Amino acid sequence: MEQPIKLRVSQIEKSFPGVKALDKIDFSVKKGTVHALCGENGAGKSTLMKIINGIYQPDAGQIYIDEKPVQIQNPIQAKQLGISMIFQEMNYVPEMSVEENLFLGKLPVNRFGKVDWKTVRAQTLALLKEEGLPYSPEQKLKELTISDIQMLEIIKAISYKSDIIIMDEPTSAITQKEVDKLFEKIQVLKSRGVSIIYISHKLDEVFRIADEITVLRDGTVVASHPKEELDIEKVISMMVGRKLTNTYPKETLPIGQTILEVKNLQSPGVFHNISFRVRQGEIVGFAGLMGAGRTEVMRGLYGLDPVSGGEVYIKDKKVSIKSVKDSIQNGMIMLSEDRRRYGIVPMRSVKENATLASLKKIFYRGRLHAKVEKNIVEDLFSKMQVKTPSLETPIQSLSGGNQQKVLLARWMMLNPDILILDEPTRGIDVGAKYEIYKLMTQFATQGKAIIMVSSELPELIGMCDRIYVMCQGTITGELERKDFSQEAIMRFAVGAMEEKKYEAARA
Repeated sequence: MEQPIKLRVSQIEKSFPGVKALDKIDFSVKKGTVHALCGENGAGKSTLMKIINGIYQPDAGQIYIDEKPVQIQNPIQAKQLGISMIFQEMNYVPEMSVEENLFLGKLPVNRFGKVDWKTVRAQTLALLKEEGLPYSPEQKLKELTISDIQMLEIIKAISYKSDIIIMDEPTSAITQKEVDKLFEKIQVLKSRGVSIIYISHKLDEVFRIADEITVLRDGTVVASHPKEELDIEKVISMMVGRKLTNTYPKETLPIGQTILEVKNLQSPGVFHNISFRVRQGEIVGFAGLMGAGRTEVMRGLYGLDPVSGGEVYIKDKKVSIKSVKDSIQNGMIMLSEDRRRYGIVPMRSVKENATLASLKKIFYRGRLHAKVEKNIVEDLFSKMQVKTPSLETPIQSLSGGNQQKVLLARWMMLNPDILILDEPTRGIDVGAKYEIYKLMTQFATQGKAIIMVSSELPELIGMCDRIYVMCQGTITGELERKDFSQEAIMRFAVGAMEEKKYEAARA
């Protein structure tokens, strides 16, 4: 017996200045099923979900729950109607504790009208125990990793006991073990009759978890089918409107002199004896499981976090990097894995976000040269295919992929010698990934050096010339391109037992 429809949207339209984001969208989710929503960045997926969650109001069309028309004016009303959402751009307060973030906006009060912290603590401990998460309720979120925060966002959404849960890129920052745990949870939710809208660019996950798949392109529904009627190639073709014959536009380039050398970089309890080099025209990958210390090494190298020892050489010159300013002055920049926290300024325009690191180019003789700024940004955005309604559009209204390209544009203006990219394609669709890979290749062609930290082994294998593998805060292996394989990387990633082999090879 076919499940009844839990949620349906009919002829939904939404426009922003200069762009029609959604055009007569019809979409429905059956009770107790997972309906995956696929499409490139900018296709309209997040806009549609924000309308269902009451963040945006549609220009036309109707939403139905249990085939009854509803008006959803805001997220509070959405929750009252049984809708909760896990956002791609995580909404958390770094300075607040785990328990405060979990109960933000729904703190229980006692009969005196004061917050019932005893209940908050008890319910937080119960949630953490249920999900097997080892955090203290009092721990500040700024002390946690992106993976930790993502898991908390997931359990927060699930804790609302909603009938409809929207999951927008829920696995973009969590480990495979956590993904497996989430999928088990989804099966439990399905058995309870919960309807799930699942948005992801990881198509292998989509085909693992979905019952039905809908593809959006340019604000319209291209197709909607049961999973069994589709395959990954068909979905990609519908998403991008073309076949991607070469997923990784890697070119064989001449490798020049060593441009960056790191010797015995240390941070007690975080990483130790980190030594590596990167040459001109080379893309060097860093692989490892979550918690291996890859991001921490890059943050220490870039001057974001203190290090206790080690030496850094740029163009054979020993440099002292105590701050981000020191890094930039030495021609080294970094794109953070957490673009919301360390990248974008959400309320400011895409133009302002792009020029933030290059103000000296547009501020001179005591004033802002707006025309110069506009020309620089337009030129870069054209080259990088940034999709934005206008240069004045707040960057928070752009898709994740376009936000990432704006951040890349920001750093390209500085013409650096070394570019550190930490999870550069997280939460980005296959088409936008390809464009970022092309930009990386262009950068390498100019004789620059790129360090790419990624949890996606296929993209490391597809784009890198060499790969360093980390485990438990140390480098356990180094692989040349001819030796690349997922199995070889994982062997080094799962145990420090391989460290001795690596050290012997280096000696």
